[in-house]
Amino acid sequence: MEQYFHFALNWATLLFLIQSTNGFCFKSTNNPQPRLSTAVRAYAPPFIVGPMLKKMREAEEKKRAPMTDATEAANEAPGLRVGKNSWKWPPVWPYDKMLFLPSKQLDEMEKKQAMNQMASALTGTGQNPMLPGADQAATTDDVEEFDPVAFWGKENGDVETKMDSESVEKLKEHYRFYLREDMSILELGAAEESYLPFTPKRHVGVGLSETLMKKNPSLTDSLIVDLNVVDEGRDVDSDELRLLAKEPFDAIIMTNTINYLTNPREVFRSAWYLLKPGGIMLTSWVTEGGQEAEFADVQTKMWNRYNDDQHMWMIGSFFEFSAGEGWEQLLGFDISPESARDAYKSGPMSVLDQGKKNNMYVVQGVKGYQDDKIDASDAEKSIRSLSWMLPRIESRDKNLVVPRLGRVYETTESEEVRNAIEANIPLLPEIYQALTKMDAFAFTFGMQAQLATDLICDPRFKGSEAQMISLKEGLGLRTPGKDFWAPVGEDTAAIQIEDKISLLGYLVPCFDSGDEALEEALHSFATGLKPTYSVIRSKWPQMAEEDVQLLGSELLAYELLTPGRTTKEEFAIWLEAMTAEDLNGLLNIRKSYRRAAAEGLDDYVKAEEAKKARREAAVKKMEEQKETAKMTRTMIFNPRTEKFEKFDNPYLKKK
Repeated sequence: MEQYFHFALNWATLLFLIQSTNGFCFKSTNNPQPRLSTAVRAYAPPFIVGPMLKKMREAEEKKRAPMTDATEAANEAPGLRVGKNSWKWPPVWPYDKMLFLPSKQLDEMEKKQAMNQMASALTGTGQNPMLPGADQAATTDDVEEFDPVAFWGKENGDVETKMDSESVEKLKEHYRFYLREDMSILELGAAEESYLPFTPKRHVGVGLSETLMKKNPSLTDSLIVDLNVVDEGRDVDSDELRLLAKEPFDAIIMTNTINYLTNPREVFRSAWYLLKPGGIMLTSWVTEGGQEAEFADVQTKMWNRYNDDQHMWMIGSFFEFSAGEGWEQLLGFDISPESARDAYKSGPMSVLDQGKKNNMYVVQGVKGYQDDKIDASDAEKSIRSLSWMLPRIESRDKNLVVPRLGRVYETTESEEVRNAIEANIPLLPEIYQALTKMDAFAFTFGMQAQLATDLICDPRFKGSEAQMISLKEGLGLRTPGKDFWAPVGEDTAAIQIEDKISLLGYLVPCFDSGDEALEEALHSFATGLKPTYSVIRSKWPQMAEEDVQLLGSELLAYELLTPGRTTKEEFAIWLEAMTAEDLNGLLNIRKSYRRAAAEGLDDYVKAEEAKKARREAAVKKMEEQKETAKMTRTMIFNPRTEKFEKFDNPYLKKK
């Protein structure tokens, strides 16, 4: 009924346009018509309808135009729609987790939530639906949770996929372009058919229907794994699947499966782990006909809300937010057969499109080569590579912390600091798990990145439980201990937040050292702040309180917390001997560090951007040279004869 309504509405709109055009174009001067009513005169005349239709056609052509260039398209399979440089992403994962629930389950939850809110409003009991947190009234516990294993493995374990034969041929052609018979292939969401144009030497299927996978003649092995059971932020929670990484694959394929994944990021992370460097992952789907109609209820709400063009960008984001730059050559294809409907046509004219809903699409990416250690000649590139698969860190935060770590690695003369950076990179997720709980307005993302950098670069930092507790107390995420963080917090209240971050990054690694002298020095630091401030004020009464606390806390920290440097008594004697001029000189030096650090980071970022631009220009020039050679060459090397031979270039014939 709903489809009929839309059909009738579109036709009514079309007839409206035709009638309005005829009413003005064919008006006879010999037979004057009676004065037109207000309603008739409201019809759009041709000089309005014409431009409107033209504008609609232009908008459709713009949507239809591929986002790539001719050179890139010439080197890829037919149907390239989104080129590798065309993707744009938000800085953080943009999706609400609830939208990845099966459509029917989420619909039932929303209905129950609405009923609960209405009941609360009418009776005056329970939670006020207008108050924050009311949207949590209905949870997954209120509704029967979808069980993929029972649904796919038992209830529908023998229901075969019925995909349009023309779409299948298009997919086979695409596979033929990128895959080879001698490749090892992993298939996620495997069933009775893989649509490969050949039988690979090794083809492992991962699915929930043992019955269907046994019917698949291409599979050499199979695993029963629920891809929706994950270790959040990491990968699919299956030891059997993880063990496959011992013999990684050349390619991973996934057809008509993406629309059922409730945790796509983790699935794509698993795929990255299971591929060889340079291996390719191809994710494909068909508009309709990939599954029986009744399966729409178990597709994710996210999938059902968007059209296929949006699906392409959504899947592209799964690549991006799973391993970031660890996925290269990210491409989107529209490989729909000629019989398919025009997916980019909209408005009243779309009703005339009699094409089939067998549109076929592919989004694919290639696993990048990850550095196994930091290359001193390009530390930022190596550190970025090592951070690809760090769990639970947003791209935004990686983009802020990696340049800082790279700069320290390249500028430090301490081999101990360099070793600490390389060893401590895996600790970033745990650090950020605490930092992301801070108020982003008061404690900005840049400040978070600086504190993370300070901790990672400190050889004393091991990310132990005691150090992480100390970090949280210092940030105010836990009740500060009365022996240390409570008095230190009170006695450094006037210091600017940037300087507090620097002090925090120095203090936290001192905890859990196993060194009794250092533990005693921490106690002396906490109790020695006020006496130190008193001496400084007596030497220079006009000094601002902010500067008194900054200078006193950092002098005390540096002298007492550096093993073997100064005892509490020696520090007191040294400070007493200082003059106001001495203190002013130390303060100016300390403040100059902040300015130099900011300027140095800016210079480093500019230098890295210039380096990146040079790399991109070199790659572009190489691609242009390859294209020129392909178009103009008349000789070709024959590996069998090991000689150059005359080549009949088809491109020269076209000229």
